[in-house]
Amino acid sequence: MNAEVSTFIAAIERQGDSVSTKTESTALDIADWREKIDLLDEQIVRLISERAEAANAIGELKHKDAMPVYEPKREQAVFDHVRKVNSGPLPDQEMQHIFERIMDVMRSLQRRS
Repeated sequence: MNAEVSTFIAAIERQGDSVSTKTESTALDIADWREKIDLLDEQIVRLISERAEAANAIGELKHKDAMPVYEPKREQAVFDHVRKVNSGPLPDQEMQHIFERIMDVMRSLQRRS
């Protein structure tokens, strides 16, 4: 079990030791969930940074080989893959929208390569 999951589980377990009212329980639940979201956000930032490094390397290769940055067929393949692996709770269209924005940012990065 990684440290982030352990931290979240410990926070949930602490909730049972110190809660005496429903209001306090709700506040602790929200705080615990926000802590989990913060940890997830840190993971997302790391993954987006890794993706940006890969996109940057691809951009350098595209410039070297005089290839266009925008490749609609490749982007469609990415969207198809994202929809295929999406297990929810976000609908496919909303997940694709997130990836459309990611791809837009990565294209900008490639243009600067």
